[in-house]
Amino acid sequence: MRILLVEDDELLLDGIKAGLSLHGLEAEAVGTCEDARAALRASRFEAVVLDLMLPDGSGLSVLREMRGRGDTTPVLLLTARDAVDDRIAGLDTGADDYLGKPFDLDEVAARLRAITRRAQGRSTPLLTWRDLTLDPARRSLEREGRPVALSRREFAILEALMERPGVILSKDRLQERLYGWQEEVESNALEVHVHNLRAKVGRDVVQTVRGLGYRLGGEVL
Repeated sequence: MRILLVEDDELLLDGIKAGLSLHGLEAEAVGTCEDARAALRASRFEAVVLDLMLPDGSGLSVLREMRGRGDTTPVLLLTARDAVDDRIAGLDTGADDYLGKPFDLDEVAARLRAITRRAQGRSTPLLTWRDLTLDPARRSLEREGRPVALSRREFAILEALMERPGVILSKDRLQERLYGWQEEVESNALEVHVHNLRAKVGRDVVQTVRGLGYRLGGEVL
């Protein structure tokens, strides 16, 4: 899961980014409102962690602009401004959740999983398809009850596909899920990860739709 992390305290930012990575959450970190706007224009994220007090303005202005243009990306406000009025203002502006500092990184990860799950219309934390059961919280996959070991990027591909069964995800969309918005990607990197994933879960699980992308199930088209 790709997260945009907007926080100007570099020490805290590095700590949050490292902690979220342990939960399989890849955080792209920026420290200003303007950089957050640029990142949101350049790429898509599964969720945004947004500080309110930033060097060039309030995080609420970024949130207000997102909602004003119809951007429904889940947003978790993470800030030292934890008064009731601040929480109300944040939620009424369009935030999906609010967590005050200091905080526990395990709770941050759990809240991010919860708001993205709600955004996808899912009530259960597990993703299931045919004989596959994927647990985003534990970063685990089982097939017919037996564990299957996946690399971080293989897991991310399968998770993205299982979140939207039957939906074709383009190569660009999957690469956005796997790599940072400023990270250089080798031309055949995604194909290599898909090939390795198929070797572990079965070739019929990931379908190639030529010219469009990938989806779950069926033969390669």
